[in-house]
Parts: sequence; C-alpha cells; structure tokens
Amino acid sequence: MPRRLLQRYLPHPDALRRRRSLRVVSHLIGNPSLWVLTRRSVANAFSVGLFSALLPIPFQMLVAAFGAWLVRCNLPLSIGLVWITNPLTMPLIFYGNYRLGAWLLDMPVRQAPERISTRWIAEQLVEILPTLALGSLVAAVAIAALANLAIRLVWRWQVSRSWKARARRRRHQRPDVREPDVREE
Repeated sequence: MPRRLLQRYLPHPDALRRRRSLRVVSHLIGNPSLWVLTRRSVANAFSVGLFSALLPIPFQMLVAAFGAWLVRCNLPLSIGLVWITNPLTMPLIFYGNYRLGAWLLDMPVRQAPERISTRWIAEQLVEILPTLALGSLVAAVAIAALANLAIRLVWRWQVSRSWKARARRRRHQRPDVREPDVREE
C-alpha cells in the first residue's frame, strides 16, 4: 500500500515538535490532521506542494505549509514537494513557465544575451514578470490538478490490486472442505 512507503520516508511529528527551531509552530505541527496519510490527504498535498513549487515567489515552503493547513492535507509532503524547484531545476522550470505565458499572451520570447548579468536580469524581470506570472499560474493549476487526479487513481489502483492479491492468497490457503458423503444404507 502507498501509505507504508510514504510513512517510511516522512518524519515523525513528535521529533519535529521537539526541535528548538520549530517550537514557535509546534502547536500547528502537532495537529494530527496534517499528518494523516489517506488518498485524499496525499493527493491534496501533492496539489498544494506542486502548486507552490511552480510559483516564482520567495518562501514557497511557507506558502505550501499554509496551504496544507488550509486544505488539511499532509504537511510534510506538501512542503517536501516544493523542493522540485531547487537551484538546479528552477531556471529550467521558470523558463518553461515564461514560454508558456508568452505563448498564451501571443508575445515573442525574449532571447538571452551571450553573457547574463544580474543587471540584465533585473532590467528584464520588470518586463517579463507578467508573462512569467501568467505562465507560472497556469502551469501550477494544471500540474496541481493532474497530480491530484493521478495520485487518486494510482492509490485506488494499488488498493484494488492489494485486495485482489489478498483474496487470491485466502483462496489458496483455504483447505478444500467437502461435504461428507451421506449414503443411505
């Protein structure tokens, strides 16, 4: 079952509550509804985490944590999924979001110079921000919805497969019980 796999990798809430740096939010971390692993809570956590990850904003983990609290989905999953946009993948993902926004607005895509500087990025950011924001928002909503649907389908398929395997094992373990032969004498 997917639940066992996820429980193996997720931190325990008590261990996080005891951390000195998290004492301020320990009452929120201790909320049991944020640690439940059900089909609904995991699917919604994927939606919240991926939505937050695809937005070009700072403090994505805080947005994911607030979203998990708001939707009452699995907190560690939604925060962990934000790291899909890490320093290595962020330029590629946000460039794809920018291209999507440019396509939606029917605008030409700006070409990067041979030598990229922070000054060039700062100058261009003001001009490409609306395009990047639109592309990021559309991509975030689409990916979040697809992830939610995919997780629910995979979870249901896995549970169904588990039930069928359990029924097969039970059938094979049962001895053949035959009715006694009752003959009239």
